[in-house]
Amino acid sequence: MAAPLIEKDSVLLVQLTDSHLFAEAGGKLLGMDTGESLQRVVDRVLAEQPCVDLILATGDLSQDGSLASYQRFRQLSERIDAPARWCPGNHDELPAMREAARGSEMMEPVLDIGAWRVIMLDTLVPGSVFGMLHDDQLELLERTLRDAPKRHHLVCLHHHPVTIGSRWMDSIGLRNRDALFAVLDRFPCVQAVLWGHIHQEFDDQRGDIRLLATPSTGVQFAPGSEEFQVDTLAPGYRWLRLYDDGRLETGVSRVVGMTFKVDHSIKGY
Repeated sequence: MAAPLIEKDSVLLVQLTDSHLFAEAGGKLLGMDTGESLQRVVDRVLAEQPCVDLILATGDLSQDGSLASYQRFRQLSERIDAPARWCPGNHDELPAMREAARGSEMMEPVLDIGAWRVIMLDTLVPGSVFGMLHDDQLELLERTLRDAPKRHHLVCLHHHPVTIGSRWMDSIGLRNRDALFAVLDRFPCVQAVLWGHIHQEFDDQRGDIRLLATPSTGVQFAPGSEEFQVDTLAPGYRWLRLYDDGRLETGVSRVVGMTFKVDHSIKGY
């Protein structure tokens, strides 16, 4: 394990998630140009967060799984002068994702930063929309938590591990959430779990663990919807301030003045 990247009383993380980029510029998802929307979100990060310590990209970076789409994501997100970590979502293709990350540590799943340890888990089930944590991921999680009990831990993944009150979305979350919490509940060093996938803001508590999800950098989904439904809220990102004493401050910021016409002919994503 490399030495911690930052040694100070707190670190600032930015989460970018569910960008759904295409190989070609101008590609649209549900009527939104996802490359343009990611660029606008990055612009907002640069305007609001002058000193970012780490970028977390929590899956569905690509819509078409192409190498070019991941290269575009890397190019756009690297405007933020900070190291990055990626984990895959259900739309991602791991071989292309790894190729785009070649020469970097972006796909390394464990990182120590300040007094914290960040763990990026892989919930991808090829060909499926729902997610699973396979045995190797659960073993990685348990080993990593056990090896650093004095660090505060932030666990990241793509699929939501709790119900969010949206029938269609809850049917495509993490299938073995009980296995995840069977591990987490044994380690009081876990402070928060962070994910993407749901294209909306979520902030709740499970015991001592903060549960957080973040808007997409593109299209949003309507909270509480029974069927697939697109929201009109703007793209955004989440910032997280992690303190050495284990405190966590966080918020969501959205692009201002960006509108688009939803393509209602599409009944899914």
